[in-house]
Amino acid sequence: MARRALSALLLAALACDVAYAKFGRYSFPEGFIFGTGSASYQYEGAYKEGGKGPSVWDIFSHIPDVAVDFYHRYKEDVKLLKDMNMDAFRFSIAWTRILPTGSLSGGINKEGVAFYNSLINEVIANGLKPFVTIFHWDTPQALESKYQSFLSENIIQDYVDFAEVCFREFGDRVKFWTTVNEPLSVASQGYGTGVFAPGRCSPFISASCTPGDSGREPYVVTHHILLAHDAAVALYRARYQAAQRGQVGITLPSHWFVPNTDTAADRRAVQRCLDYMYGWYQGPLVHGEYHYRIH
Repeated sequence: MARRALSALLLAALACDVAYAKFGRYSFPEGFIFGTGSASYQYEGAYKEGGKGPSVWDIFSHIPDVAVDFYHRYKEDVKLLKDMNMDAFRFSIAWTRILPTGSLSGGINKEGVAFYNSLINEVIANGLKPFVTIFHWDTPQALESKYQSFLSENIIQDYVDFAEVCFREFGDRVKFWTTVNEPLSVASQGYGTGVFAPGRCSPFISASCTPGDSGREPYVVTHHILLAHDAAVALYRARYQAAQRGQVGITLPSHWFVPNTDTAADRRAVQRCLDYMYGWYQGPLVHGEYHYRIH
């Protein structure tokens, strides 16, 4: 019995090996893009080099001030992506490396523009497509101090100004743009639980937060993010898309949910979760207004 069981196990393992050998890059549709990515604060380091201003994450954390030192090692890192047989590299542009004070009035940092120009050229030279995220949570600290950043509608114009610098300076080579990465994370964890920068929440949530309002502020922040996204997309389509022939969108996260049972109550619970995580953002983008289901 033991020998037959072992033989069956070996046959099963062999079948898995054969199936795995048949599954590879060419199992995917033509044009499928394999890539990897990160965010500027997660990997660049050099948090106060090259004319860069502080972001809310620089003030909030200060842990990855060096990170993986991508700012100084980007050429060898991009080469590693090529060696991994990637098709694309998705990265974000640090807002305060381009606009140190967050606004055009504070001037454009030429060193920052030069860095991203060099990075984009390096990505393309290695046969990879650059996918660029304009905002990956690193709001300028100057705007946080000035008017509480995404809690104010003033952020919309400053964000659009930043996006336009990116379109103008890099859009001749960048054909895939993301306006905002995972806005739900910014709203819920930056202003609801306070575990992300700028670390705001209601005092009853955590005594270590900057005092905020967890029941209101995530919704205000979400509204201003959606308006900023909309304004940036409209700008790109009106002024840049025809000549640059690129695409622009947003990255929305969502868990997937399945009902615990096939009851109507559990199915409604699943829909409610999806409405919150995904529909909260996708609804206004598709319909132009908020759609809520009341159960």
